[in-house]
Amino acid sequence: MLTEKSLSEPKAFDLSARIRDYNLLTKMRLSSLVVFSAAIGFVIGNKGDFHFGQLCWLVLGGFLVTGSSNAFNQIIERDLDKLMDRTKNRPLPAGRMSVGEAMIAAVLMGASGILILWIFMNPLCGLLSALSLLLYTLMYTPSKRITPFSVFIGAIPGAFPPLLGYVAARNEIGMEALLLYFLQFIWQFPHFWAIAWVMDDDYKKAGFKMLPSPGGRDRNTAFQTMAYTLSLVPLALLLHFFGMFSVWSSMIVAATGIFFAIPSFRLYKDLEIKSAKKLMYASFIYLPVVQLVLMIDKLLS
Repeated sequence: MLTEKSLSEPKAFDLSARIRDYNLLTKMRLSSLVVFSAAIGFVIGNKGDFHFGQLCWLVLGGFLVTGSSNAFNQIIERDLDKLMDRTKNRPLPAGRMSVGEAMIAAVLMGASGILILWIFMNPLCGLLSALSLLLYTLMYTPSKRITPFSVFIGAIPGAFPPLLGYVAARNEIGMEALLLYFLQFIWQFPHFWAIAWVMDDDYKKAGFKMLPSPGGRDRNTAFQTMAYTLSLVPLALLLHFFGMFSVWSSMIVAATGIFFAIPSFRLYKDLEIKSAKKLMYASFIYLPVVQLVLMIDKLLS
């Protein structure tokens, strides 16, 4: 039976619950994928000749900056997150974490991550990580309710991870880094539009405009999604054309692009949510497979 005394007693600190909340605040799984891309870029930039300690600093710094970006995003969108089923259980909209606590965590993660990349990698890497954080927080996040162009804005910092990894290794932005950047940049459009197609009803509750066509789940959106997906195939051939990767790795990347494009054809044909889900799952497979193929190619060359 609850008494006045029991109601007034402070709740016991639950460490596992706090870990889960910070996992949600930093979007641990998404941050891990981002860091994975950065690590791939680092290995490609070094051609396998690197110190493990350097890779660890890159992973730590990259995770902190990414976690900071996600935390700032949730601080800004905390009232909107309450409206969507997908996000209403996050720590801020659910009231399990104060805005002040989240702000302190975001600032500390961002500042320490940038410093780690600046000091232990190189200043250019630190500057690019700071630029990524600012673009994601100050431009992409608020633009989602204003224009579908927000996906393009978000794709700019979203493609930074492999570029950051390469710059961490070489302290320069070379042609290989740019090719890695543009592969991830183009990939983000069908990836995010597939997610937005599936989640469109939920996004509308918060006023997010994530699909490229005013008609939402229509033929125009499906066509644009298919076009961006198909463009990854010729882009893969440029990897060998510029002499950066072997013809075999370029062919494998092109074949993976065709695999990625198949569900986009189905989406254009039937405009069904189930087809968008298949495209979304294919996008999860495409990027790590392509990046691993390119890393292995560089290690064996």
